Amino acid sequence: MNNKDKLEGIKEALHLYEKPLLCFAKQYVKSSQIAQDVVQDSFIKLCQADWQKVRKKLKPWLFTVCRNRALEIIRKEKRMTALDDVTLQTRPAKGVTPDAAVQKNDSLQLAMTFIKSLNNNEQELIKLKYQQQLSYKEISEITGLTISNVGVTLHSALKKLRFKINCLEVTK
Repeated sequence: MNNKDKLEGIKEALHLYEKPLLCFAKQYVKSSQIAQDVVQDSFIKLCQADWQKVRKKLKPWLFTVCRNRALEIIRKEKRMTALDDVTLQTRPAKGVTPDAAVQKNDSLQLAMTFIKSLNNNEQELIKLKYQQQLSYKEISEITGLTISNVGVTLHSALKKLRFKINCLEVTK
């Protein structure tokens, strides 16, 4: 494979994965600017990597590099700031009625509260599976867990979430 093929592959990867990686990185570092730096570092590593080896597992490779870089920054800076309620509530709605926006926001807040009650490992797996739409195999490669462990942990986490939702509905 020549450099032209590698360049085309990197351009396509940038087109396909830049936005999902930015969203993914921001979940860790909580800052758009730092998330951009993390993603940029990930693509620099891609440029430096052996394209023949990387291209076969490009998506999980990029998410793994991105995750590792984000965790490295968190460890280095030893700070994590949560997205505050004011920021969440003052975002402008796009084509949604105010009532629907309030209801959606309440549901989202409740869902996030339930998800935050899970342990960090369960939270990470849920985000990788449902926000990033990764397969169990890809999640396994990113986190270092076995595919079976990914499945069991996700099943357990979803079971906990269902139980909390059912308890809430019973109390209404």
